[in-house]
Amino acid sequence: MSGRPKKRSLTLRGHRTSVSLEDAFWQEFRRIAADKDTAINAMAAEIDAKRELDVGLASAIRLFVLEDLKAKVAAE
Repeated sequence: MSGRPKKRSLTLRGHRTSVSLEDAFWQEFRRIAADKDTAINAMAAEIDAKRELDVGLASAIRLFVLEDLKAKVAAE
């Protein structure tokens, strides 16, 4: 697993954009989407709509993944 960010394309509200995330974050992001039975593009659009203007989409996704993992640990 690479520690270097990899750029992947997403479609947010009909517009293509690219996001660079490390493999571990992509894997967890996909897992969360699968657990919620939600498409990755739809989940990314929700995160994008809720993020602060001074926070990049990649950072917002990382924080989303971190919060999900923290919630899972707390529930155990």
